Amino acid sequence: MSFELAEYQERLRNVKEKMAAEGIDVLLVSDPANMNYLSGYDAWSFYVHQLLIIILDEDQPFWVGRGMDAKGAEYTTWLDNNHIIPYADHYVHSESRHPMDFIAQILTDIGQSKSAIGVEMDAYYFTAACMERLRKGLPDARFKNANVLVNWVRLIKSPCEIQYIRKAAILADLAMQKAVDTIDVGVRECDVVANIYHAQISGTDQFGGDYPAIVPMLPSGEQTSTPHLTWSDSRYKVGDSVIIELAGCYKRYHCPMARTVVLHSPTPRELDLSKVVLEGLNETLDSIKPGMTCEEVERIWRKSIEKNGYQKESRIGYSTGLSYPPDWGERTASLRPGDLTILEPNMVFHLIPGIWLDDCGVEISQTFRVTENGIETLTCFPRKFIKKDNGFRQTPVSNMKVISDEGMNQNRNNKQDPLLKEGEPNEYF
Repeated sequence: MSFELAEYQERLRNVKEKMAAEGIDVLLVSDPANMNYLSGYDAWSFYVHQLLIIILDEDQPFWVGRGMDAKGAEYTTWLDNNHIIPYADHYVHSESRHPMDFIAQILTDIGQSKSAIGVEMDAYYFTAACMERLRKGLPDARFKNANVLVNWVRLIKSPCEIQYIRKAAILADLAMQKAVDTIDVGVRECDVVANIYHAQISGTDQFGGDYPAIVPMLPSGEQTSTPHLTWSDSRYKVGDSVIIELAGCYKRYHCPMARTVVLHSPTPRELDLSKVVLEGLNETLDSIKPGMTCEEVERIWRKSIEKNGYQKESRIGYSTGLSYPPDWGERTASLRPGDLTILEPNMVFHLIPGIWLDDCGVEISQTFRVTENGIETLTCFPRKFIKKDNGFRQTPVSNMKVISDEGMNQNRNNKQDPLLKEGEPNEYF
């Protein structure tokens, strides 16, 4: 298990309080991040149906999943064997049977067939067929949409969770440094990504990394006008700009980061856009305090870019932390108009105020933790628009100094950079 038993039990109590407040007797948790949060379960088994059953008067969740994964539940969770229930393999990818038939029978057998049952109706791995089979198998149940009930409980992180995210931040710094070191004229995009993956997973001498919930995204050239392209085997050319968005991941906890690199001279349009993005990003970070709403944070950014003649319709950030593919966001609080979520200490957000025009774009982001008085910026990679030219000199990752676990307890900001390099290989705008 990644946490002490008492922390899992506290999480379960908090979820049950929300269940009771919303009139839910039984909660079916199918989001793999929520399953992990409440039980510790951690395996690449979410491609088949699995879930936790939370019952108000039961002191442990029930894990229900594929038979071959039951041992994985024994190895990774705090649950006793009576609360690990496998289903037979003939339920997998069957036209005649469905795992939710099995779930419905369990709930019937334990006297919960007429209960108010909460379901994560918009979770990535909960399908329309799941809901259909549950309704068929439990015709007397009262179903409620409990889509992000557990997600909202996860919003404020524990001290141990914050430590994991700080380690993820170090992995993100190392991966971004490797990406910037590798990107150059004539280099294939896929080779850059291979190096990023190596840095993300190999980590440091003290700790390694997990697979992030999102693959590295590296649109280049005119394709920087859109954010979510990945990579090809094409080679970079003189004048290409490259947006790099990646994350470090430690024990499933994420710290994302985005930077923009240009090979040789940026165009005046790119340079102007980068200055607007950086000014807005830094003004926003300087203003964030606990007690503000997400809407108020976004308003600072919007006013900053509007004075330079720019607008951005999409949100500028979101809560992040524990996650599985396909997203490292928590699907709760977003930094955008209309979101009145109040910032509280130990909430963690990825502030990513990118701007994408018709022919180019710039992303420069910062993940931060809300503190008692302001924020802690979690990554230390220079928050700049990066230009690489013929004078570029690669600095091996092995030459970087990585702060110790003890050092991660200190406030990390631009004045306290764990990436202390022998020389500055890039020009930063």
